[in-house]
Amino acid sequence: MGRSFRRTLGPPQQIAGQLSGPHEQDLMASKSQHNTPKTKSPNGKAESQGQWGRAWEVDWFSLASVIFLLLFAPFIVYYFIMACDQYSCSLTTPIVEIVTGRASLADIWAKTPPVTAKAAQLYTLWVSLQVLLYSWLPDFCHRFLPGYVGGVQEGAITPAGVVNKYEVNGLQAWLITHCLWFLNAYLLSWFSPTIIFDNWIPLLWCANILGYAVSTFAMIKSYLFPTNAEDCKFTGNFFYNYMMGIEFNPRIGKWFDFKLFFNGRPGIVAWTLINLSFAAKQQELYGHVTNSMILVNVLQAIYVLDFFWNETWYLKTIDICHDHFGWYLGWGDCVWLPYLYTLQGLYLVYHPVQLSTPNAVGILLLGLVGYYIFRMANHQKDLFRRTDGRCLIWGKKPKAIECSYTSADGQKHHSKLLVSGFWGVARHLNYTGDLMGSLAYCLACGGSHLLPYFYIIYMTILLIHRCLRDEHRCANKYGRDWERYTAAVPYRLLPGIF
Repeated sequence: MGRSFRRTLGPPQQIAGQLSGPHEQDLMASKSQHNTPKTKSPNGKAESQGQWGRAWEVDWFSLASVIFLLLFAPFIVYYFIMACDQYSCSLTTPIVEIVTGRASLADIWAKTPPVTAKAAQLYTLWVSLQVLLYSWLPDFCHRFLPGYVGGVQEGAITPAGVVNKYEVNGLQAWLITHCLWFLNAYLLSWFSPTIIFDNWIPLLWCANILGYAVSTFAMIKSYLFPTNAEDCKFTGNFFYNYMMGIEFNPRIGKWFDFKLFFNGRPGIVAWTLINLSFAAKQQELYGHVTNSMILVNVLQAIYVLDFFWNETWYLKTIDICHDHFGWYLGWGDCVWLPYLYTLQGLYLVYHPVQLSTPNAVGILLLGLVGYYIFRMANHQKDLFRRTDGRCLIWGKKPKAIECSYTSADGQKHHSKLLVSGFWGVARHLNYTGDLMGSLAYCLACGGSHLLPYFYIIYMTILLIHRCLRDEHRCANKYGRDWERYTAAVPYRLLPGIF
C-alpha cells in the first residue's frame, strides 16, 4: 500500500520484486552518511561514486532474476486480467482447460481484446493531463491546507553531490483529476464513468507501450545525454542495466523528474479512479454498489491520499534516494501497479459480495487500525530522526541504542536506533500495519476465489523478504550494536511470534 508505493517490481535480488514506498527507510535515526567506492563509466574508467541503490557488478543469480522478471512479469499481469475477462476470475480454469485440451493458448489469445484507437486516445489524453498537472501547475494546496508540505522542496543529496529540487504537487493533481471525474459523472456526461472498465484490456496494451517506451528512452538517454553523468551506474550487463536503470535522476528540463512523475503519476492517481470505474460498472450491472466495493474504494483511497499528503517525505525514501530509473520503475508503475493492485475492485465487478454488517465493520476496523499503526510508526521514526531524539513518544522521552559504524572511507559515524513507541514493540511494526491493511481489502472480497488474495500473498512474501534483507544489512553495518538492539526488541513483525 502507499506505503509501498511504488509498489512496483523491485530490484531483482529480491526475486519476487520490491515494493518501494514511503515506509522504506533505514532504522537509523541520524543523518545518512554515504560511502565513496569506485564504479566504472561506459569507457571503463574508474570514477568516484556514492554507494547507492543497486549493484555495481552482476552475479549470475541477479542476472537470472532480471531475465525471469523481464519475461514473466508482463505474462503474470496478462494472466490475471485475462482470467477475469474470460474465466470469471478463476486462476485454475485456464490451466485445466489447456492441459485437458478444451482450450489452447491460441484460443485464449484470440478472445483477448486488442489495442483500439479509442483506448490509445484515452490513454494519451490521460498521460498528457498528468504531465500538464505535474509540470505546468505549481502547487497551491500548501497555502491553505494546515500541515501539508508542498511546493518546491529539496531531495536528498545524490552520490555526485547534487541536491535536486522538486515541485511537490501530487495532492493537487489528485484533487483536480478527481474533481474533473465527478464533474463529468454528475453534470457534464462527457464519458461514461465505466469507461476505464469498458476499455480495461485495450488500455493494458497502451500502458505496456508507455512502460517499455519510457524505460528504453531512459536507457538511451543515460548513454547519450544523461542529466548528470556522475550519477549514472553501468554494470556492463545490458539486461541488468535495462531493468534496474542507469541514471539516478533522469530529467527533461529543470523540473520534469522521471522518478517522481512515474512513481506518483499516472499510476497512483489512476488507482482511485480505476476503483471508482469498477464501482460504476457494478452499479450499471446490478443496480447497486455492494458494501464490499465501498470498503475497497475507501481503504485504498486512504493509502493513496496518505502517499500524496506525505509526498515531500517520500523524497527522502529509497525510491528517490537510492533507486535508479529503469524498467522496474518505468514499466512497473505504468502496468504492474494499476493492474494488479486494483484486482479486488475488478473481482467485485464479476462477483459482487454483500458483507454482513459485523463482517463489514470488522474489516473496516482491521484496515483502519492497520493504517494507524503504519502511519504512526513512520511518524515516530521521522519525528525521532528530525529532532535527534529531543521529542516525546507515547508521552515519554524516547529510548534509543547508541551505535557506531565505519564507512568505506575509514571514517567512524554515530547513530541511534529507536526502541520506544511502536519501534519498541517490534522492529518492523510499520510493515505489520501495512499487511493488516492489505489483508482488509482482500477479505472484503469473501473467500470464493484466490485471485483477490494475490495482493496479501505478494505483500507478505515481499515484506518478510525485505525485513530479513534489511536486518542482514544492519547486522553487517552495526555489528555488536545490532545484537544489543535485537536483544532489546526481539521480534520483527508479530510480538511473541515472529
